[in-house]
Amino acid sequence: MMNVHKIGIIMNGVTGRMGTNQHLIRSIIAIREQGGVKLPDGSTIMPEPVLVGRQEHKLEALAKAHGLTRWNTNLDECLADAGNQIYFDSQTTVLRAESVKKAIAAGKHIYCEKPTGSTLQESLEMAALARQAGVKNGVVQDKLFLPGLLKLKRVIDSGFLGRILSVRMEFGYWVFEGDWQPGQRPSWNYRKEDGGGIIVDMFAHWRYVLDHLFGEVRSVSCLGITHIPQRVDEVGKPYDCTAEDAAYATFELDGGIVAQVNSSWTVRVNREELLTIHVDGVEGSAVAGLRECKVQHRVNTPKPVWNPDIPNPFNFREQWENVPENQVFENAFKIEWEMFLKHVVCDTPFPWDLLEGAKGTQLSELGLQSWAERRWIDVPELKI
Repeated sequence: MMNVHKIGIIMNGVTGRMGTNQHLIRSIIAIREQGGVKLPDGSTIMPEPVLVGRQEHKLEALAKAHGLTRWNTNLDECLADAGNQIYFDSQTTVLRAESVKKAIAAGKHIYCEKPTGSTLQESLEMAALARQAGVKNGVVQDKLFLPGLLKLKRVIDSGFLGRILSVRMEFGYWVFEGDWQPGQRPSWNYRKEDGGGIIVDMFAHWRYVLDHLFGEVRSVSCLGITHIPQRVDEVGKPYDCTAEDAAYATFELDGGIVAQVNSSWTVRVNREELLTIHVDGVEGSAVAGLRECKVQHRVNTPKPVWNPDIPNPFNFREQWENVPENQVFENAFKIEWEMFLKHVVCDTPFPWDLLEGAKGTQLSELGLQSWAERRWIDVPELKI
């Protein structure tokens, strides 16, 4: 009979949009429906989630909708259950640290969303506590597993680009103000006192993307802006926006690479995808989005000449070649969940621990500091 490793997972905060869709439905439920995570020895890891939150009726409805039998509004009871080996947190950032520290004290392995903490000190404390307790720990780094970025990594590793010179990243879309059309992001995103702001939200992502694909971030120059000063919340009440809704940053990376990154919830999209990453190297260039990646080699590079007095003779977009699929790409969150489950059961490598998560918090803080002081800030090495 095939051996099944049943792993109880406390899932705290999964009634939110990201927690429900990406972590519960498209990751844990999908893993259960496929029969678990298959291991090389023929055994299987089967996640057994318990949904935790503050509103019992939401938890009950979500659990029943997906054939689950366990939900609880009492986190302490769940932590006391020895069958629950993993604690997962997708609450808002301001609530995360207290719950994670409780889970570490209870001896649970930790997997959580980012930012891992509201401050760098808080994030480093969590990483240190997990190391001292000897519990395995990981942070969601989902964008590394998107099809477009996986293709881009393949291009970089092949040497196609040669020495990389620069990176330009454009991210964002128009988030409606909530007056004549409901906003598609929660109102707390625009209140600094509730942990909002695009720098805190997105720089945690940009840190691991830049570090992993191109080179470690060494310095940052950042300007934040609150373009829309007032919005309307979920119940129709106007509120003042105390957090920035756009950030314009330049990063210096290892090897002299320069990365320019624009992040905005106040931009109308004229791109193929909500995130595009344009990389220029000596030998070639690449443009990656969430799912696609295009390349252009030096031998195929056109030779335009600036002449605004005649119609443009080039169709530049047609001069790029698509990177083929060559594999089946699963949901990015699900891929990393399977990796973390294998890490817990089989001790397979999982490099994205709480210290890596703290690097994202560090870059957010330094970005905010750069904005406040209007200067470049070096990024020191983090240690615990």
